[in-house]
Amino acid sequence: MRVFELRLGDFARMAALALPLALAAPAALAQGPEPVAALAAGLSGAVVNIATSHMISDGGQPFPDLPEGSPLQDLFDNGNPNNGEGEHAMREARSLGSGFIVDKSGLIVTNNHVIEDADEIFVYTQDNERFEATLVGTDDKTDLAVLKVEAKHDLPFVTFGDSDSAEVGDWVMAIGNPFGLGGSVTLGIVSARNRNINSGPYDAYIQTDAAINQGNSGGPLFDMDGHVVGINTAIISRTGGGLGIGFAIPSNLASPVVRQLEQFGETRRGWLGVGIQDVTLDMAESLGRNDTHGAMVVDVTQGGPSEGTIKEGDVILDFNGRPIVQMRDLPRFVAETAVGTKVMVHVLRNGAETDVDVTLGRLENNNVVVADAAPKDPGLKDVPDATTPAGLIDIVGFNVIQLDAASRDEFGFEADVDGVAISDVKSGTDADEKGLTPGLVVAEVNQQPISDVAGVEALVNAAREAGRPAVLLKVIDHQGGSHFLAVKLN
Repeated sequence: MRVFELRLGDFARMAALALPLALAAPAALAQGPEPVAALAAGLSGAVVNIATSHMISDGGQPFPDLPEGSPLQDLFDNGNPNNGEGEHAMREARSLGSGFIVDKSGLIVTNNHVIEDADEIFVYTQDNERFEATLVGTDDKTDLAVLKVEAKHDLPFVTFGDSDSAEVGDWVMAIGNPFGLGGSVTLGIVSARNRNINSGPYDAYIQTDAAINQGNSGGPLFDMDGHVVGINTAIISRTGGGLGIGFAIPSNLASPVVRQLEQFGETRRGWLGVGIQDVTLDMAESLGRNDTHGAMVVDVTQGGPSEGTIKEGDVILDFNGRPIVQMRDLPRFVAETAVGTKVMVHVLRNGAETDVDVTLGRLENNNVVVADAAPKDPGLKDVPDATTPAGLIDIVGFNVIQLDAASRDEFGFEADVDGVAISDVKSGTDADEKGLTPGLVVAEVNQQPISDVAGVEALVNAAREAGRPAVLLKVIDHQGGSHFLAVKLN
């Protein structure tokens, strides 16, 4: 670091030189950013404060027991803070949050975590009106809830906008009830889009630097046209206060959920009926692609909407005209589509791109959305050697043996599982680092089914001769779970 020393005379000379420049410079405009007072005033009436209460077990308070028949029994009972409930004594817990009215009849949107487990829900408007709210429906996957209040007059309301039009750098405004300070207005910009904070299967949050704190949860994030583009939900904090990093559920994800909760009291999401995993860079290279866009299909649900149209090993590149940039885009796009909709799915299959039509089913809680891409160690170590193609372990880092009756019994695979079993993995190879272990079954190589050792050798050698940097494997564990991974060729 360079350090300069300035003496008092230096400052005087610098000031003298700067004076003519200062006199010649035009007067600065004493004006800040365009005010949002009118916008805030027009929207604040539709933003409400939400208070809830519920009873929780307090575990009771220690209190002495008296001998039976003691003359002091009544006195001790009256003074007992547990009121005779012992360990089942209860106390009231309260919470505060925000919400916004989306219909003049009193329909209100907020976060599920604001009202979760509440025994009572009260809504307070900017006009100091107080209503007891009824719960219309909740969705824990998106952390949304819909409430209803009964008013004797029409209530001010706001409408959802298009969150896809909210670009990074656009101004946004949050109104809510931070720390119980109702009607607080903060201004900021969209800091980022499609943030995944691992809070649920459909994470695609809008990140903003508009001040959001505890109590803002469930409140609206407005664009400068006064439309709701997000529902403020989460913050990053070390102290409980905001650090300038807040997250809002995008309106395009929230609005169909709100409509379903209003209409049915529950969500009715579309279901494609496939298990998927990420496309890694190694997998993309093995498929001859230069990007990791898409979602790799690892299984197709029997009897599901995609049976007979989408196949294991397909890479879904586009869903109903919407490109799949990351694997997690697909579950969200499907969930946003109505049950029974006929959609076009663009897939990569065996090196060629093709379109298939699928009519969506309805997603239930036990439907598989995303497959576990991590290989499972079957715990098998002492696997007997068998005849393997010479040099295979030097090319891909593992050897394989025929999956016959003896090896099926050894590894615990049923007769309907086809492929070859991994017998040995070379330490320090890419196969070892990717988690391949003895006892796993290789069912496909480069999307081609295999049933014997010779098939593995032929496909691996073909990939090497074609200049491919890796081979794509479909691997099955002893529990029947399958996933794809790419192993680099040496």
